[in-house]
Amino acid sequence: MTPELLALTLATLLQMAQMALYSVLAQRQVGPRYAASPRDEGRELTGLAGRAQRAMNNHFEGLLLFAIAVTVVTYADKANSLTALCALLYLAARIVYLPAYLLGWTPWRSLVWFAGFLATAALLIAALVL
Repeated sequence: MTPELLALTLATLLQMAQMALYSVLAQRQVGPRYAASPRDEGRELTGLAGRAQRAMNNHFEGLLLFAIAVTVVTYADKANSLTALCALLYLAARIVYLPAYLLGWTPWRSLVWFAGFLATAALLIAALVL
């Protein structure tokens, strides 16, 4: 498995862990009865549960772009040490982003997000120019 595909696999497992964390925190806040309901009436999550939800949603957005970048690099046969480094940087940024969001690390959370975004952009650019 290439480093890029390994990073994508681990980032996807991280997303699944975030989904589980969000589910537990949200259920604690709204209760099991509401969690099992059809949720016709929405509830605004606050505190840690709300942050976990927003971090999870943010990772869904970033993971889609990262998956596209890894797919392009892989299928274009453009993988090299730079793309491997970018993929690992993305993964590291996403790992750090979760506690940064949950603990309210400002402005560090935004800087960590930007590092992951730049790593994804660099993967795509590398696929075009290398």
